[in-house]
Amino acid sequence: MRSISRVLVSTLFLLSPMAAAQQVALSDYDPKITAPAFAGEGPVVAIDGAHQNFHTIEGRYAPFATLVRADGYRPRALTEAVTASSLAGTAVLVIANARQRYAAPEIAVIRGWVEQGGSLLLIADHTPFGTATTPLAAAFGVEMGNGYVAVRQDGKVTSRIAFSGRLLGTHPIVTGPGPGGRVRRVETFTGQSLSVPAGATALLTLPEDALEVAGPPQVDALRRGESAPGQRVGGRAQAVALELGKGRVVIAGEAAMFTAQQMKSGAEVGLDVADDQRFVRNVMAWLARAMP
Repeated sequence: MRSISRVLVSTLFLLSPMAAAQQVALSDYDPKITAPAFAGEGPVVAIDGAHQNFHTIEGRYAPFATLVRADGYRPRALTEAVTASSLAGTAVLVIANARQRYAAPEIAVIRGWVEQGGSLLLIADHTPFGTATTPLAAAFGVEMGNGYVAVRQDGKVTSRIAFSGRLLGTHPIVTGPGPGGRVRRVETFTGQSLSVPAGATALLTLPEDALEVAGPPQVDALRRGESAPGQRVGGRAQAVALELGKGRVVIAGEAAMFTAQQMKSGAEVGLDVADDQRFVRNVMAWLARAMP
């Protein structure tokens, strides 16, 4: 970790929790979908808003809701605790950056619901966002790193990570034939690492030199030009797909790629970058069984 350069400082600080208020959803985001995944009355997508979620259907994940609506899904807000009743009629449950821990009965309901054919998209960003969902991810065999991941790309250390070539997994979400088409490049915008359990597929594999620092104190140390401890996380992932019983699960360690936002600096991140929209459309189509 001592080799991390000061270039990482500005990148991590830009997207750190201290800068969270600077993230604004793009109100004019237009997915420009001409051939939706579903025609007519599509599957219901429940977007959790009951666990102090940083991203909600009416807030920073409004562009995500716009995208899935344009693709033929029926998004709705989940505003109560997760129970068999609150999930009734739902095809895909989306959890993005929850800040309130899920109760043990909720985790049991979600796992059982998936086993019986439900689909889960669980998204938890860099620290501190993984804290509330670490036990839920563990219920599906995935360990969250709960830090900030950085890599060296294009001659500099950055946490805006580009995945292409061998870093993209061999999975229908990437290779098709999904509604988004073949995915050739995905960019993430600061996130944590995930383990890849047996039977799962890494959709976005972190490169060999990837490092993960523990949290804001280490970021502050880097800002001061000091060294800080970290873990090498090459070979781990920022998105994994797996099947459990009759259901499907995608767990992602980065949240911005699933929405469209503008930072205070003017930089746009998310769905309008690289093939991120294609990737998200294919994730949803796979979860909703619109593709193998």
